[in-house]
Amino acid sequence: MSPATPAIRAVLLDLDGTLLDTVPDLHAAANLMLGDLGRAPLAVDDIRSYVGRGIPNLVKRILAGGREAADDPSPPPAEALASFRQHYAQVNGRQSTLFPGVREGLAAFRALGLPMGVITNKAEAFTLPLLEQMELTPFFAVIVSGDLLPRPKPDPMPLLWASGRLGVSPATVLMIGDSVHDWHAGRAAGCHVFLVPYGYNEGRDVHDLPCDGIVSSLLEAAQRVTGQP
Repeated sequence: MSPATPAIRAVLLDLDGTLLDTVPDLHAAANLMLGDLGRAPLAVDDIRSYVGRGIPNLVKRILAGGREAADDPSPPPAEALASFRQHYAQVNGRQSTLFPGVREGLAAFRALGLPMGVITNKAEAFTLPLLEQMELTPFFAVIVSGDLLPRPKPDPMPLLWASGRLGVSPATVLMIGDSVHDWHAGRAAGCHVFLVPYGYNEGRDVHDLPCDGIVSSLLEAAQRVTGQP
């Protein structure tokens, strides 16, 4: 952050693609669902490019074989959605891993006395068990899942709500994510936005987004907040 930047009072973080690599579990659930429907499996790279707008949109993209399916406001077929959710509940967290620097970065933010929250489009039924399994829950004062509020990211509502729960102005919040949806939500809420380049941005390059910084890890993000090189 530049010397002129107001002090950061809290940090909000995306989950999939920022804290955790969850694609292996999503890929497993997707192919189990496709098997139930008598359809051929998809490659893991396909799933990686479909993640980012919640499970209903992920299912629509899987069935259509393209990202554009998420622009259709109609819901996915109920049978397919139920199948995916059933399988994902069974595999959630089995192969998910922390990205490098995540635990160290969270510890650094905590050492700075900054309250933290998770803002994800993943449903609460999957978010809370995953965070518990990965031993990340104690870091967060607020967890906003995709089905908690009427409007998920890229709408700013989850960030504004979380800022209120943390007792800080959005203008003093740092949002860290991996996608255009995190960037849109952060900008609309009036937050500072850092993006990581290793996540799931639907096949796009986060370097093309005018955020406040691209950071290689959460640890680097914490160091930049404190003014370290």
